[in-house]
Amino acid sequence: MADRARKRATSSGDRRAPKTALLLIDVINHFDFPDGDRLLREALPIAPRIARLKARARRNGVPVIYVNDNFGKWRSNAAELLRYCLREKCAGRSFVDTVKPDRDDYCVLKPMHSAFYETPLEILLRHLRVGSLVVAGVATNSCILVTAHDADMRDFRVTVASDCCAARTAREHRQAIEHIREMANARVIVSAGLRLGNGR
Repeated sequence: MADRARKRATSSGDRRAPKTALLLIDVINHFDFPDGDRLLREALPIAPRIARLKARARRNGVPVIYVNDNFGKWRSNAAELLRYCLREKCAGRSFVDTVKPDRDDYCVLKPMHSAFYETPLEILLRHLRVGSLVVAGVATNSCILVTAHDADMRDFRVTVASDCCAARTAREHRQAIEHIREMANARVIVSAGLRLGNGR
């Protein structure tokens, strides 16, 4: 897998080792949907870990890319979605406030579960000469899982930060993590064990 990613980077004119990017999936979230309260309950404990992982990525020159559902709001944009999720009465406000993007981050809106389906994400990753992805966010058994599969099919090397992901229940999370480990050709590791850096 790493060899395929290196070959892809070399073919685009970059002979250095492929860079790493951090993908944060659906963390800008109002949790206002069926079972959203259950997902939020599981997600709240991972918010500080996501924030620390993002801070480490930024210190080590790793680009941070937020890939977020548009929740069917076809006239929306990333800034508008963030404002909506930070409003006073939003259920997910405390979660979002902990993990929110800043001006140096990239934001991509997606219409379906996968971060790659009908989005410019792959073009952005090739532009950044990224060949390795660290994935975190919600929900482990839907958007994280299918994003890991789609990244693998596109020859990206995938690592899932298991303690920075959540599903509606701990059981669903564990089942999805095991599937990702066995079937998505991905490395699964807790965030403290990750080595982040792009040679800066």
